[in-house]
Amino acid sequence: MLTSIEDTMTTIRPATPSDYDQWLPLWQGYNAFYGRSGATALSDEVTQTTWSRFLDPAEPMHCLVAEQNGKLVGLVHSIFHRTTISVALTCYLQDLFTQKEVRGQGIGRKLIEAVYLQASQAGSARVYWLTHETNEVATKLYDRIAEKSGFVVYRMPIT
Repeated sequence: MLTSIEDTMTTIRPATPSDYDQWLPLWQGYNAFYGRSGATALSDEVTQTTWSRFLDPAEPMHCLVAEQNGKLVGLVHSIFHRTTISVALTCYLQDLFTQKEVRGQGIGRKLIEAVYLQASQAGSARVYWLTHETNEVATKLYDRIAEKSGFVVYRMPIT
């Protein structure tokens, strides 16, 4: 499985236990971007459980981080799951976030490409993800490196 991808400035690698203190502000930034802050913030239990799942080899959840000069500047979370339309696993790219200061440097693309590599190494049939229709900056990248499925997402919270 992916160990790391490096270029002259950025390393993309799996998260390690010692990354938590730098991962957490990125995670909080991602959640704030999607309006999950203040009264709608995720609980500490959700955050801690999510982090522990990334570090558990028995879990199908993964976290890759982008590092520059010893500092984490981005993250991507993915989940491998079964599907009814393929024997191979499918990879869901659930979360992607980079610090505002490094946007436009290709880090988001590198993180996505690292998930593509992980999926390929796992024998996955495809990688897919969702983004909000108002996320125009991300959509410009996604339109260049993937194809739109045409599907509309419906959901119903179960309380």
